[in-house]
Amino acid sequence: MSSTQALESLVPSLQSQVCWADEDRTVLVCTAVSDVTHDVKNFVFEPEGDQLFEFDAGQFLTLMLDIDGTRVNRCYTISSPPTRPNRIAITVKRVVGGTVSNWVHDNIVPGSKVTALAPLGAFTLTSRPAEKLLFLSAGSGITPLMSMLRTLYDLGSDADVVFLHSARTPSDIVFRSELAAIETLMPNLRVVHVCEADYPSERWGGMRGRLSPTMLHTIVPDLLERTIFNCGPVPYMDAVRRILGELDYDLGSYHEESFTFDDPAMPGATPPPEGVAYEDIAVAAPPAGDDGVATYSVEFTKSGRTVTCRADENVLDVALAAGVRLASSCTQGMCGTCKIPKLSGEVEMNHNGGIRPREVAAGKILACCSKPLSDLSLDA
Repeated sequence: MSSTQALESLVPSLQSQVCWADEDRTVLVCTAVSDVTHDVKNFVFEPEGDQLFEFDAGQFLTLMLDIDGTRVNRCYTISSPPTRPNRIAITVKRVVGGTVSNWVHDNIVPGSKVTALAPLGAFTLTSRPAEKLLFLSAGSGITPLMSMLRTLYDLGSDADVVFLHSARTPSDIVFRSELAAIETLMPNLRVVHVCEADYPSERWGGMRGRLSPTMLHTIVPDLLERTIFNCGPVPYMDAVRRILGELDYDLGSYHEESFTFDDPAMPGATPPPEGVAYEDIAVAAPPAGDDGVATYSVEFTKSGRTVTCRADENVLDVALAAGVRLASSCTQGMCGTCKIPKLSGEVEMNHNGGIRPREVAAGKILACCSKPLSDLSLDA
């Protein structure tokens, strides 16, 4: 069976079980915590109930945390594979000064319970299967690609995979020993690490420096034949796109997921400052003036507020500017935190995987990426 057929056959097998409902919150119980590197930990969870975890390799879940009395939502990529549906894992790097990552490291232990929203995200291997793959990652950006690789391994895939990971030093290589073990068992897998510097206790003998066109072409001479999945810090991803352009790579076969590292594994744009809820941040008032842009009324039925929203503004921005408190996190249409039932009206919604087609069909919207096309009534 090809990797494509195996991936496609996985979903029906899970759908025959009782799975995590698309729009439900679920209480997760931590069952294990382990050190991956000196500043990275792996957290394994089971559901409090008896459901199975259904997701695609590469997706993320949103943890809903209470840190010192402040509600904070954070999105973390799932590092475990969907082929092991009884447990789910996230891998978190401790960030100096990072409120959430440090709280997770210091407070989540076996037996701890956290609330999470169901997995989301469009950066998935299932939707873009290929027989020749190149996984590019840096730092904590390795987590979604590790989920993909573990899935291919569990399914006995015959895909030809090159896994190229960049790290600061040898001690910062995430999943180093596991990658080496999988490489010995998957004949079509080649793992290459690139380090910028030595670690005090280990001199690095492999590839050194930062990724360059020459280095990438040397490691992957058949680069142009491969589908690429890339994840890492923004400067790394920018460099990868530039390098691929210089090598005349067809970006139609290139897929990426961006991360911000003031708290790791946060897909999308930079979130609000650590420990500050988005709704507490001042937002500029909508621009005034008769410039020909249509305006509509937006009614929030639960709060009893009605605001005016221009056709070129997102509902979330206008709501926050008017003091209407809405749950939100990534503000990029990815995490699903700002999902709201729409009672009436129409919107233009440009999301990044944070809402499912069945939810759209049921009348739900993401406030952060929805612009009004008419007067709206929202159940919020």
